[in-house]
Amino acid sequence: MFNIVLLEPRMPGNVGTIGRLAYATDSVLHLIKPYGFGEITQKEVKRAGLDYWEHLEVCEYENIQEFWKKNPFGLHHYLATTKTKQAYFEPTYKSGDYFYFGREDAGLPETLLNQSIQTCINIPMVNEARSLNIANSVSVIIYDAIRQNITEFRKL
Repeated sequence: MFNIVLLEPRMPGNVGTIGRLAYATDSVLHLIKPYGFGEITQKEVKRAGLDYWEHLEVCEYENIQEFWKKNPFGLHHYLATTKTKQAYFEPTYKSGDYFYFGREDAGLPETLLNQSIQTCINIPMVNEARSLNIANSVSVIIYDAIRQNITEFRKL
């Protein structure tokens, strides 16, 4: 239904948890290297993803350029960041949209954010928290996209 893009993920448990979410929502998980851990077959990834991992549609890329060759960057590529005022619930999402999430320790690079300021989205927070856990952030945004497309989602 949607595309979840993890740029250079660092924690295998988060990748596994997000993979499980991707499976549950019929989303594709795109993983862009380098990872902050070994291979995607690492036991921590599998443990967090439980027995869903083998059924998940997951694509791996050596770098962002390889990803863009196969998935050209455009207006339906949303960039999750704390560096924007546009809340995640403001845009209108469509099935097939891409949602990018950056490294747990650094977020998405400024150069990427500057490519498409109009598609940067954030999750509002009311205090001084720097950010939410990446798996929680993916859940919040993907489920709002599903809410906006609930009729299509129910047909799956």
